Amino acid sequence: MVVHLLVDSDVGPSADGSGVTGDEPPLVGLVVSKAVGNAVHRNQVKRRLRHIAAAHLSSVPAGSRLVVRALPASSSASYAELDRDLASSLDRATARARRAA
Repeated sequence: MVVHLLVDSDVGPSADGSGVTGDEPPLVGLVVSKAVGNAVHRNQVKRRLRHIAAAHLSSVPAGSRLVVRALPASSSASYAELDRDLASSLDRATARARRAA
């Protein structure tokens, strides 16, 4: 899988429309293309990634945006393998974001 993380204080609107507050929860988007498999396999991968991403949201900075793109090998990966891949990808992405800030 491929993970893109955008940590920016100017991302997304706040409740009053004046910009982002630092308390906004992270937003997560999933991209699972037809290359992953048929509709059954894609939906299974999406359900697994949605559940795994929700468990790892505490490690994502507030107000950030996260995009997780499933590669074709995701359809044959077990839940534990997807969890391990997402955790390691998130660690690398957050480390890069901290270095950039």
